Amino acid sequence: MSNLATKIQEVRQEKLRQAPVQQTVIVKRRATITLGEKVLLIVFALFLLIGAINIIANSFKTYQTNVEIQKMEKEIQTQKQVNNDLHVQVEELSKPERIWEKAKELGLKLDENKVRNVQD
Repeated sequence: MSNLATKIQEVRQEKLRQAPVQQTVIVKRRATITLGEKVLLIVFALFLLIGAINIIANSFKTYQTNVEIQKMEKEIQTQKQVNNDLHVQVEELSKPERIWEKAKELGLKLDENKVRNVQD
């Protein structure tokens, strides 16, 4: 019986030795990116980058233009105020009473014979 026991053990060991040899190995292959796809990807990224830079540059130009417009509007408001003040000053200085008073200070006299009234 001892031979039988050793034969059974030998058969089992042979099966264990043969089992790893018979196993099939499954190799998983990754999908590789071709050279053409890489070039297209790089070109797309460059266009995207150029577009983003262009949008930012246009936004900056718009901001600068708006700042200039606001400055001009402020200058226009200031000039309108100055013009309005000067107009009021002209109105005050051109009153007939004031003109007559200044004429008296400078020594002018009113001669009724030389005055002519113009009527519409």
